[in-house]
Amino acid sequence: MITLLHNPRCSKSRQALALLEERGADLQVRRYLDDPLDEKELRSLLLRLDTDGKALVRTNEADWKALDADIDDPDQVIRAIVAHPVIMQRPIADDGTRAVIGRPPEDVLGLLD
Repeated sequence: MITLLHNPRCSKSRQALALLEERGADLQVRRYLDDPLDEKELRSLLLRLDTDGKALVRTNEADWKALDADIDDPDQVIRAIVAHPVIMQRPIADDGTRAVIGRPPEDVLGLLD
């Protein structure tokens, strides 16, 4: 089962969803703006992404810029995303073992291997 952290207003997120659906992926869609991830979920996700906290942040978002948070501090990044889910990068596909950021959207297909 792949969980797609999805924002339907985002073209990249819609493209990733379409790619997974076209390939018949066992898929659960989580609209993370309506159902935000908590701190524990974000920490676990970060481990599966195998990257630092910087990759999770949409640094051009006004909410991020207004926070004056340290992008190099994973704890600050996680707290910022919990408080402002809109700053989380999207889409993210997660199979519970591995997770990938769908930038480009085709990257989510790596979970089907």
